[in-house]
Amino acid sequence: MMDTVNSFLIQNFGPLGPVFALGVLGLLLLLIAIPMMLNQKPDPLERIKKERLGQARRETDDPSTRLRYENDTKLEQFADYLEPQNEEEMSTIREQMIQAGYRSRSAVRTFYFAQFSLGLGLLALGLIYTLLTAGEQTDATKAALTTLVPGLVGYYLPRYWINKRIGSRQAEIQNGFPDSLDLMLVCVEAGQGLDQAIIRVAQEIRSGFPALAEEFEIVAWEIKAGKDKATVLKDMGDRCGVADVASFVTVLIQSQQFGTSIAEALRVYAGEMRDKRVMRAEEKANVLPTKLTLGTMMFTVPPLMIILIGPSIYSIYETLSGGGISP
Repeated sequence: MMDTVNSFLIQNFGPLGPVFALGVLGLLLLLIAIPMMLNQKPDPLERIKKERLGQARRETDDPSTRLRYENDTKLEQFADYLEPQNEEEMSTIREQMIQAGYRSRSAVRTFYFAQFSLGLGLLALGLIYTLLTAGEQTDATKAALTTLVPGLVGYYLPRYWINKRIGSRQAEIQNGFPDSLDLMLVCVEAGQGLDQAIIRVAQEIRSGFPALAEEFEIVAWEIKAGKDKATVLKDMGDRCGVADVASFVTVLIQSQQFGTSIAEALRVYAGEMRDKRVMRAEEKANVLPTKLTLGTMMFTVPPLMIILIGPSIYSIYETLSGGGISP
């Protein structure tokens, strides 16, 4: 019977027919197993354990002991499958989501759901494309690439998007930070406290640097809520992920601990940030000629050589082909 099925598959789908059949069978089993796993009834003992654990967390009300927050989103019932169960891994991915600008409680869950759905979706599309274009002379390596590469692209696409968002957001914060320090210095020297200066800076720079304004607003609201100022500033440095902001936070904390003038610290640090911004601009300007060299060689030298040498080569060719050279 197996020989008959094998012959049928080879006759209708080519030499890779059995491989395609196994792939389709595996995909069907996966699609059947996933709903069964998601819809399985929870163990009563596990349910009681989770209820007691949740009650203990509510009684302590300590956010540091929570691995994830409870909410009523549609993906909540799949949280055990869409979120890391390791606390360290969960903290790392949550910090990356915050640095990318996604602060919702379901951001981590949505990220893993996007990876899962895009990976399986593009894998299925790649398998369908391979089956439709399969022939008798289909190469096994090519078939495997056309099937697996779309799935890998779909799986890593959310990660690429998050990394790109983090890079663009950090660049925006880095570019707008010197201006925000200058404005903060003006506010402090005008008699405002640091809390009021942060709120004013957030309002003024929102149009140009919304990401940095958002970070300052979070700092202002947390200070208003009664959170320790040093902790709030350290959290800002962790959320931004920019070395300049982390150094600024250290300067403010030290100024507060040692009782030195905040205005003087802001003046010195703002000057350093302006100098660093000028140095970054000069560095980009100095690198530009090197980058243009390759383009100049590729797009300027060949046409110039054709213009200069082309007529001579053409005239030599005409002379030789026309028999213009006498013996």
